[in-house]
Amino acid sequence: MAQQPSEWQQVKRQIRVEARAQRLEQAGRGRLSRQICRRLAGLGEYVHAATVMFYVDMYGEVCTRQFLPAVWRDGKRIVVPYCRPERLELYYLEGLDELSPGTMRIPEPKAELRGRADRKADVSQVDLIVVPGVAFDRRGGRLGHGKGYYDRLLRRVRPDTALIGLAFECQLLPEVPMLPHDVYVHKLITEEAVYDCRGGLAQQE
Repeated sequence: MAQQPSEWQQVKRQIRVEARAQRLEQAGRGRLSRQICRRLAGLGEYVHAATVMFYVDMYGEVCTRQFLPAVWRDGKRIVVPYCRPERLELYYLEGLDELSPGTMRIPEPKAELRGRADRKADVSQVDLIVVPGVAFDRRGGRLGHGKGYYDRLLRRVRPDTALIGLAFECQLLPEVPMLPHDVYVHKLITEEAVYDCRGGLAQQE
């Protein structure tokens, strides 16, 4: 029997609670994050991308901030999101000092910089999006924080834009509950593997 919407949401809430707790209990998050980011840097999708969108880590997520200086050294443009009512806006970031705590205390571009025309980005300009999540599965299923910001953004990407999820192995589930409008990532990187979600295969290094 199909689950009713209220049951579905309750399942998702329980998964979020458990996955967040496991992530916060993960030992060596900084070291594991560096391993994950090195795997990202080795992907062809990253090598060939001119513009990469990153989330800025919070709440025990795989740390991306430590990797951003290397991305600039690689000659790439970095885009980061910030929250507006019901949507994410995108901003070309040129230094970590341009960030300050924003919505839900997530680091975002400072309010006084957001109006600059040369810093406004559109998702159509992004070649690779590094996607956060509370939980994932090896098919590329993703569970976010429940606000829907990323799902709405990811439905507007170019067909050739790579969607790469970052997570610790402790965040992986056998199956994440997905609805028809939810967006799957193309690859998922953990400290142990790169999962090719389109083919359902894990490339172990």
